[in-house]
Amino acid sequence: MTEGQEAAAAAVEAAAEAAGNWARAGRHAGIAGAAIGVVAAGAAAGVAIERMTVGRGMRRRARLALDAAGPYGTLRGTPGAAIAEDGTELYYEVDEPGPEPGGAEKDERTAKGAKNAKNGKGDRSAKPVRGKEARAAQEAHSGLRKRLTAALGRRATAPTVVFSHGYCLSQDSWHFQRSALRGTVRTVHWDQRSHGRSSRGHGQIDGTEEVTIDLLGRDLKAVLDAAVPEGPIVLVGHSMGGMTVMALADQFPEFVAERVVGVALIGTSAGRLSEVTYGLPSMGMKAFHWLAPGVLKALGWQHEIVERGRRATADLFAGLIKRYSFGTPEKVDPGIARFGERLIEATPIDVVAEFFPAFAVHDKTESLVAYDAVPALVLAGESDLITPADHSRTIAEVLPDAELVCVPEAGHLVMLERPELVNEHLVSLVERASAAARSSRHARA
Repeated sequence: MTEGQEAAAAAVEAAAEAAGNWARAGRHAGIAGAAIGVVAAGAAAGVAIERMTVGRGMRRRARLALDAAGPYGTLRGTPGAAIAEDGTELYYEVDEPGPEPGGAEKDERTAKGAKNAKNGKGDRSAKPVRGKEARAAQEAHSGLRKRLTAALGRRATAPTVVFSHGYCLSQDSWHFQRSALRGTVRTVHWDQRSHGRSSRGHGQIDGTEEVTIDLLGRDLKAVLDAAVPEGPIVLVGHSMGGMTVMALADQFPEFVAERVVGVALIGTSAGRLSEVTYGLPSMGMKAFHWLAPGVLKALGWQHEIVERGRRATADLFAGLIKRYSFGTPEKVDPGIARFGERLIEATPIDVVAEFFPAFAVHDKTESLVAYDAVPALVLAGESDLITPADHSRTIAEVLPDAELVCVPEAGHLVMLERPELVNEHLVSLVERASAAARSSRHARA
């Protein structure tokens, strides 16, 4: 047997074992179990092909190299914790205006990463990058900060910008936006329940409460009460985070009217998520929406087996993550693509299962009018397969004065894929919100 044949045989055997694990996890879910078996079989085939050409050790070394390639997700602030209504501890961090020790070097590296994300180049060194490109990227960040400093005026009227992340992500998904605003405006970054550094939802652990978008809206209110007890607020939400922002308005309209001076809804939806095709043909889309809740629930019951299966089929899922995260994955900096994978991989399968049913019943179109009185940004990737750009256009119809930006060839993780463009529009929003806050303050005076 040749070396290639041996590699193929070993790959098939390993992938088949992983497929068996997935199938056993879902065998008690009836037709859902059968669906898991089909997915597992596809995984086995994909992994076998991959491993015929690239050795496991080489792939592992490549992933480790990419993990160390850039500073993505390394920015940290002053930690804090809010307590949700069911006792769940919600972790957040605050970045205050002003210089940070070592900030210039970190900003130089992260700005180069943003430039590479735009140009599709890999940043494979953890060392600070020098030269014309690094200076140009740093100057771009410096230019945005100077604009903000001039726009914010007196600190008394400067808003706090609060970032809410999406499903299966964490606060670190805002890495480039955090870097762009860092030191200039006060920002708050929090992890939604059961994600990132926040605790597992108490109500979900003890089975007393299912996850709903309304629950997430109340979680956001708890974070705002703890981290931003006073002053104007700009809310920024991506995907599920955008839905959380809508749920806040639905349940606390008086708070929003009094405190919120701007809102950004990025790659999100106000409803009709049960109609999303995920790029599948009609029959495939219907089957997915029918089977997915049961499949995920079955996987959640056997999460230890499933997590082993996820590790065994990491290469296949890396490809799936890229397809559903980026509009042009071949142009994305490999280090950034790997960073996106790590964020998603860090979400346990039982958490994935707990949250998924909430999206099918999410409908917050009517609550959007609470944001009609403030500057708004609605931004989406035209190639987003998770929350299609048409859903953002629908939001913009309800918020006719909002700035609508649909980014060509960008996907769901548009803030990682096109960070410079997102940063530019986000800074513009904060400028407009600051002006609105000053006008409102003067009017009340």
